[in-house]
Amino acid sequence: MTENEVWSIDELVALTDEVQAGTTEFNGKDFVFQYCELTEGEEPKLLFPAEGATQEEQNAAYKDIGQARILAMLLKANEKNPDGITVTEDNWSKLPSSVRWGISNYILGSSDGTNFRKLDDGSA
Repeated sequence: MTENEVWSIDELVALTDEVQAGTTEFNGKDFVFQYCELTEGEEPKLLFPAEGATQEEQNAAYKDIGQARILAMLLKANEKNPDGITVTEDNWSKLPSSVRWGISNYILGSSDGTNFRKLDDGSA
């Protein structure tokens, strides 16, 4: 059994100033991007779905909230490291949804190395 490493408060605080690099694979090629963790004050200010909203309206609202957060992380890194810019506010919405999905999964730590487009058993 291995012992988990423990974050210090200084390490966590430093992450909000550190530009990090990520990679996602798309159609056999890697795409490299940069991002930076946000402080609570830097989180995008968006409204949660209204009480009584339909499931579709709730899903759309949470999708918008999540995408705004990812974009804010990308743009913060762009400000700190202009030489590393790949994703901008202008091109974010033009990227293939699979690339945006890969970037989001990487940043949120939910990437397990699989890509839903790779399923070839007819279930995708």
